[in-house]
Parts: sequence; structure tokens; C-alpha cells
Amino acid sequence: MTGDISAVILSDSQQTKNVLSLYLDEFAKFNLFDAGIDMSEVFNVLSSMQKSVFVIDISRDTKKYLDFISEVSSACPSCKIIAVSDSPSVELIVKVMRAGAKDFLSAPVIKNEFFEILNKIYNKLSSGADVDSKSRVITVFSNKGGIGKTSIASNLALELAKITKENVALVDLNFQFGDITTFLDLKPSFNISYVLENLEKMNSDLLLNTLERYKNTSLYVLADPPVFRQAENISKTQISKLIHLLKDAFSYIVIDAESGFDGKTVTALDNSDLIFLVTIVNLPALRNCQRILDLFEKLGYDTDKTQIVVNRYMENDEITIEDVEKVLNKDVYWKIPNNYFTLIGAINKGVSVAEINPESNVAVSYKELAMSVSDMVYRNKLIKKYSNENIGNV
Repeated sequence: MTGDISAVILSDSQQTKNVLSLYLDEFAKFNLFDAGIDMSEVFNVLSSMQKSVFVIDISRDTKKYLDFISEVSSACPSCKIIAVSDSPSVELIVKVMRAGAKDFLSAPVIKNEFFEILNKIYNKLSSGADVDSKSRVITVFSNKGGIGKTSIASNLALELAKITKENVALVDLNFQFGDITTFLDLKPSFNISYVLENLEKMNSDLLLNTLERYKNTSLYVLADPPVFRQAENISKTQISKLIHLLKDAFSYIVIDAESGFDGKTVTALDNSDLIFLVTIVNLPALRNCQRILDLFEKLGYDTDKTQIVVNRYMENDEITIEDVEKVLNKDVYWKIPNNYFTLIGAINKGVSVAEINPESNVAVSYKELAMSVSDMVYRNKLIKKYSNENIGNV
């Protein structure tokens, strides 16, 4: 018995299309719509549907279909895309996920695997709940102020939202001097104090309505308390509950942590999947960074959990990246170039650096950092999923 959710198949192979159609008929929970093989017609059909499943075979002319996935994903946020290919590899699947597909199947498609994905999508579209959410918490941290931590958190979160097309939460845990609303020129109706006071009443829908959405993107901002006194009663238990609650509604949670080691900050760090430890290239900052790494080791953090990000990097600096890695005994994960005029222009106008100059070296760096983070997530999922299967380039 079919419901009100439609399914569309696009494939250059009639055999593949026939098999997928038979499987969808047997699954019997979607209305199968035959849109032919014309991409314009398929796009128009999907655009007219409130809820839909789009199964696209990218085995031939892969580049063209990856671009089409990206186009459909941007225009049809309620369309769940399943990509199919007879030449699967981790590199291809990462590109597919980045384009906007939520699932991938190897051809020839195995019915049980297809049904498992269809059932997950049906439950999500029917209930509105993301029953398969695997959220990733990224905390941007430094124990030294004034080195660009908030700029990194803000631009990274926005680029993640643009690249993944998934809901991203940007949380300001700088309870005394939070700047995220200034950096993004936001005047939110609610702040973190309100959410924490109403934790028991909150659910995913309420969170999306409470957090401030940044322009026409999937980035949502949870602002710091406007009054210092409001932060005094916030406990580390509340911070832990907040993070777990946010995981139900957001695929990525980017936390701009306070520069210090109070219980609330440590709780955020404990609950993070990835910590970007930010430094600049001078000896006081590097010594401070070294002490933080030592403390993280005492806290029992896995070495891969913490990654070094060098901000305001200059190629001709007296201290080289090799020097930095030698001092810290750890590789540098990312270098964000020094571009004062673009950065200060973005801050003064309350926008991201990409909105000031998308071609600037710093804007490109933030975009590539977000791509690296999302690729890391996809790769970890894929390697785990296909660890017992023979997929090329793993």
C-alpha cells in the first residue's frame, strides 16, 4: 500500500531501472513516478514534490550526474537521494555524499540493502525524525585569547552547512565575551540560557525554531547569554545535556569554546569528537599550545581527537611549520593564511570571509577545511561500513 511519498528513478541502463522499479513496487511504501531519463523533466518533477526519494544511477557520465545530485539537493531539501554505481570506491562515495546524496548502493543492487535504506528514509520522511542521525561535535579551542578562534568557528560552521547541505549548529560557549552574533551580525530572539532553562521541553523542532538561522542557509546559531549573571548558574551537567540534545537535530555541531579550563569548557571538550586546537606561530603561543596538549593527554583524549590549526600563517615566517611540529611533537592539521584586510572587512560587515571575497586565500582555506572535515566523517563511516567488503581505494 503506497503512501504520499513519491519515488523517481534516473538511470541510463534500462535493466538497472527495471530492477530498481521492481524492488520499489515490492517495498510498496512509495508512489513510483516515471519521469523518463530527461534530467530537466526529473528536476521539475522532484521540485514539485513535498517529499520524495530520488534513486540515481551514476555508473555512466559520473561527473554530469554528480552535478545533477548537487542541483537537486540544493533545490529540493526534502528529497532524499540514493546514488547507485557499478564502480564504487571510497573517493567516489565521498564525492557523492558531498554533492548531497544521503546513501550509496553498489550495482547490481542487493534487495535487502536497498530495502534497509528505503525503510530508514520512509521512517524519517513519515515521522520527520532523523532516526539515523550520526552527529559530529567539533570544538574550536585555545587557552589564549585574540588568535582568531571565533572567526575559525564561524567560518568553518558556515562552510560545513554550505558543503554538506545538512543542519549545522554553531554554539557560543564564550559566556563572558562571546562574539559570534557580532561576527555574523545576528540579533537572536533566544540565547543559550533560554534553551538550558527549557531543556526538558526541547525537541528537534523546537531547537530549529529557537536557534537563530543565518540568512538562507542550514546554519543555526545558539548565542551566548547577553548578561554575565545569566552564565553563573549554568552547570556542566546542563552543557552535557545540551550537546546530546543538539545531536538529535544537527549533523554537525561547532562549538566556540571559552579560553579557559572550567568545568563547562572541559565538559564540551569531553563530549567532542574533534578538537581544533588553535595557535599562531610565535613562541609564547606555541608553549601555551604544548601545555594544552599535555593536559589533553592527562585528560585521556586520544591523539587523533585533537588536531592543530595554525592561524594567520605566513609562508615567510621565521618559525616554519616544521619547527612548529617539532616543538609540539605533532603534525599540523591545517594552516589558515594571514589575510588581515579580508578578515577585518568580514568582521566589520558581520559576514563570512567568503561573502567578502570568495576567491581570497583565507576563504578558500576555510572551504577546504570544511571539505576535509566532512570528507573525514564520510571516510570513517565508509571504511567502517565496508571494512569486510572489497571496495577499491579504501
